[in-house]
Amino acid sequence: MTLLCVPLVSKTVEQMVADMAAAKACGADLVEFRLDHLSNFDPRRDLHLLLGDRLLPALVTYRPNWEGGEYEGDDKQRFQALCLAMELGAEYVDVELKVAEDFVRLISEKKPENFKLIISSHNYQSTPSSEELSSLVARIQAAGADIVKIATTAVDIVDVARMFQVIVHCQVPMIGLVMGEKGLISRLLCPKYGGYLTFGTLGAGKESAPGQPTISDLLNVYNIRQIGTDTKVFGIIGKPVGHSKSPILHNAAFKSAGLNAVYVSFLVDVLADFLNAYSSADFAGFSCTIPHKEAAVRCCDEVDPIAKSIGAVNTIVKRPTDGKLIGYNTDYVGAISAIEDGIRGSKGVGKDETVSPLAGKVFVVIGAGGAGKALAYGAKEKGAKVVIANRTYERARELANLIGGHALTLAELENFHPEDGMILANTTSIGMQPNVDETPLRKQALGVYAVVFDAVYTPKVTRLLREAEESGATVVGGLEMFIRQAMGQFELFTNLAAPENLFREIVKKHI
Repeated sequence: MTLLCVPLVSKTVEQMVADMAAAKACGADLVEFRLDHLSNFDPRRDLHLLLGDRLLPALVTYRPNWEGGEYEGDDKQRFQALCLAMELGAEYVDVELKVAEDFVRLISEKKPENFKLIISSHNYQSTPSSEELSSLVARIQAAGADIVKIATTAVDIVDVARMFQVIVHCQVPMIGLVMGEKGLISRLLCPKYGGYLTFGTLGAGKESAPGQPTISDLLNVYNIRQIGTDTKVFGIIGKPVGHSKSPILHNAAFKSAGLNAVYVSFLVDVLADFLNAYSSADFAGFSCTIPHKEAAVRCCDEVDPIAKSIGAVNTIVKRPTDGKLIGYNTDYVGAISAIEDGIRGSKGVGKDETVSPLAGKVFVVIGAGGAGKALAYGAKEKGAKVVIANRTYERARELANLIGGHALTLAELENFHPEDGMILANTTSIGMQPNVDETPLRKQALGVYAVVFDAVYTPKVTRLLREAEESGATVVGGLEMFIRQAMGQFELFTNLAAPENLFREIVKKHI
């Protein structure tokens, strides 16, 4: 079982002891005492306080600045402190490969039976090739490691695939982590590949390395205790992707359905490279968001006719029988049905109305990307007169020609008023956190719209929606589209009915 370790990086011993109690309460298996973070550290005084009557097994690290830590003194004093930690019963000590030979010689006659020496190597620039990583593992093993630790940096998410392969083939226990947001999956999926431990922090600002998730998220969002070698991996592909609430939603739904599956975030630069690197059957399905929805059409082996007509895929399923990638689009149903229900609700009309409330209306779509294409297609199918507005006129014209609509620039949209009672749908990321003060259209231009929809759902009420409501429009938030498209994705991923009530409860609680 992969152990969950909470790094303790407080400046005082008293706070570290308090944090150890918090780590135990959270469900950690062990803590890492980062001695180099302590102010005025006195080994004889402080190690007794930290290690005596400790609540959890301890990993002791005294990282020098030349390996990314904060200790600036010489190795002699550092080694003395680490030796004392070992003598006081610390279960693990971490020492760097560069000086491991000296440290191993120092403890050779004193090493307790249950003590484990971690020898580590950190690369803060990149992730080496598979051959170089394997060679590094061999060097660390030869230096006398009980446990091999390699931490590298993700330049691209495909780097993590090399680390997974090295962990799988390592003959001794190994900690293999890839730092940074692009390396997050190395921390979440390590139980699947047999990683010895992963780090989870007590909260934001308490990280000992870039990209560490919280222990709360590891346990409660990703259900890391249930991840094993047979666990199917799903996730959201995007750039940016850190804001997405999809992992909270889908992991809760997987757990509720009793499925051996996990849903993670993939920060992806080049979609084709990502799909090639994670081509095994265990990576079973993906949600696609900005900016990869159009590239997904080209990357799939087969594309659902509606998604092909739209020209955008937001859901990829790996067919179990032959491993082929099948592309779908659940955006258009999610968004259009949410807008229709918003209009019907404002008019007090039932959902069973046969004619769409969009029929005959001018429907303005801001944005010509994947989500814009989905809404334009959906609105056209419902009989609306579609207008595409985009920063780049060429992109707007291209989409307008495709679906039989009109094209405008965003500047022209400011004075666009062919009729009252129009519908406006923003499908761009303008106004998304952290840029919450931005809006795609000035308030003065919103008075001609009866209904305004915003696909952005972080924040829940964007500046566009707030100003539209102040201007008298019925507003429909992106959360409703998010819930409905996610339900469609869950059904494609699992062939099970989506738990709508659970989805809505989670959204209410977490978003």
